[in-house]
Amino acid sequence: MTLDRAVLMFAGFVVLLGIALSLTVHPWWIALSAFAGLNMIQAAFTGFCPAAMVFKALGVQPGTAFK
Repeated sequence: MTLDRAVLMFAGFVVLLGIALSLTVHPWWIALSAFAGLNMIQAAFTGFCPAAMVFKALGVQPGTAFK
């Protein structure tokens, strides 16, 4: 698995987790999904992604988007 795919998978997981928690626990959990979405938009413009840095430190092979 490349770094790009790991970041996309993690972002998707966080979005789905936020939706599930907002439906089952408390509506304010939707903020988790909003945070993930804003972080993805920010990363698209700046190329800086904290999740990519963590996965890179864990030894995930680099892809083409996050170097």
